[in-house]
Amino acid sequence: QVQLAESGGGLVQAGGSLRLSCAASGRTLSTYAMAWFRQVPGKEREFVASIIWSDGYTYYVVSVKVRFTISRDNAKNAVVLQMDNLKPEDTAVYLCAAVLQQRSSTWLRTTSGYDYWGRGTQVTVSS
Repeated sequence: QVQLAESGGGLVQAGGSLRLSCAASGRTLSTYAMAWFRQVPGKEREFVASIIWSDGYTYYVVSVKVRFTISRDNAKNAVVLQMDNLKPEDTAVYLCAAVLQQRSSTWLRTTSGYDYWGRGTQVTVSS
């Protein structure tokens, strides 16, 4: 089992930055990949970014590429999402996810690619 806890959300003006962190505990030595998704009420959960724990390889949804950066902190068993140049359309609950088994790059961009989820942290970007 893996437990995930997000932090770092908040309210920011458009053009500003936020840094989200997701701390993992439990069977973290077996982690294959971690990711960030986001969700707004009435819409499906959307993939934002993922990182392969062993080699640091990253994937991003096109809408956040260049503006967001996902990274891992091996010492803290945490994954970080640095969000710059935020836009009002980035407003959502951001959720951290993890998977222990190897999955394809395509599968890792879907919610079904992950077995463990955090509760989420709210990000609100005002215009």
